[in-house]
Amino acid sequence: MQQNKAFIKEIFESIQGEGPYIGTNQLFIRFSDCNLHCNYCDTDFKSKLTEYNKEDLLKEINRYKNVKAISLTGGEPLMSADFLVDILPNVKQKVYLETNGTLVNELKKIIDYVDIIAMDIKIPSATGMPELFKEHEEFIKVANKKELFLKVVFNEGITEDEINKTVEIASKYNLPVVLQPESRNGSVRNDANTINNIYYKFINKYENIRLIPQVHKFLNVR
Repeated sequence: MQQNKAFIKEIFESIQGEGPYIGTNQLFIRFSDCNLHCNYCDTDFKSKLTEYNKEDLLKEINRYKNVKAISLTGGEPLMSADFLVDILPNVKQKVYLETNGTLVNELKKIIDYVDIIAMDIKIPSATGMPELFKEHEEFIKVANKKELFLKVVFNEGITEDEINKTVEIASKYNLPVVLQPESRNGSVRNDANTINNIYYKFINKYENIRLIPQVHKFLNVR
């Protein structure tokens, strides 16, 4: 029987730089594959990959004695759901899943082992892909069993329809929404007036909105 393995881009300890857990210490495990190809993606997933089996990854995780939470990030960690089924029951730390919110069947495999889910709402004006609101809502129906928040990467091209559909989903399930201005080369793409105008378009429709950029990039940490 072939041993279950996964390709991982990197493993490192740092602060969480996005969302409501910003500034908290986490161990990041960055998986290499993704089922989407967003315009703003800034990670090279084709080089410097390491293949891990269950024993090797657990050994690496156990090297970090003071970390209270593990962030499964990527790429899309749920592309490696079968591997995670073997790993996560052996993890003592809280599990923080960062996901694009499209692979609901894979989520079902590991939902019992996850504590916090940071789920993207992928809007076409930022990703350059077709909208995924129906897929996102099916994902939320499962993910909402755990602590869940939504994240929207946006730029000046965001449309009223995208805002309305995001707010509709968030309000239906009473979920917090983190607005994350798109970054390029470590800097926020749009000026403060543009960002503020978009923020107020959201908050005038739904109160549970937070505007949080990628703080780790400002601090020049991973």
